[in-house]
Amino acid sequence: MNQGKYVFAQISFFLPQRVFDRIVANYKGNYKIRHFSCWNQMMCMMFGQLSNRDSLSDLALTINAHSAKFYHLGFGKGISKPNLAKTNEKRDWHIYQEYAYHLIAVARKLCLATHNESGFSFSNAVYGFLLGYFSTGKGCC
Repeated sequence: MNQGKYVFAQISFFLPQRVFDRIVANYKGNYKIRHFSCWNQMMCMMFGQLSNRDSLSDLALTINAHSAKFYHLGFGKGISKPNLAKTNEKRDWHIYQEYAYHLIAVARKLCLATHNESGFSFSNAVYGFLLGYFSTGKGCC
């Protein structure tokens, strides 16, 4: 039995949710939203990318297979393909673009600070999972 946090929850722990909430408030992204907030949408899309899902149907099916773990994974109450598709279509993609740029700026600052102090550098390509979906403004899948 699992005694600690899930790997996905450990990864999402490092994402600054207060910054995201501030950006969402600027764009009024959660206006008249009850259950499927912008944060829940981002968690779903991030899970889709990290688990290499091919479509929204595949993503919804995979997430719903873990319905007992919704709370611990940060998905909200329930996810359906039509709800996810409608949300991806209607929500302002600038929220996620601004958040991705914030994360890139933080990563760049950390890389420069560490590189100057200890000679640390990346020998391989760095994979930015948020940038792939949200900076294009097209959403997922």
